[in-house]
Amino acid sequence: MEINNMYQPGEVVYVIIRNPHAQDVAQVQQAAVVENPELPQELALFIYETYYPLTDEIAVYKSANEAEEAYQAAFGLPEQGDYNG
Repeated sequence: MEINNMYQPGEVVYVIIRNPHAQDVAQVQQAAVVENPELPQELALFIYETYYPLTDEIAVYKSANEAEEAYQAAFGLPEQGDYNG
């Protein structure tokens, strides 16, 4: 199924996003699914006042809890000493 068929404009989703200035910093961030202003037939994620094309290269989660679990699986928890970020 194409990713643009899985989401609707106005839907709130969650992504794990890295800080472009410090690659060892990542966080779960809320994003809005919107119509892509450059390609109206496609969807985009609106995060930090920026549009990102909604593609299958971005891990998108329906809930904050689901995104947090994926974050912990990928990066571990700093207080447990298994942090991989």
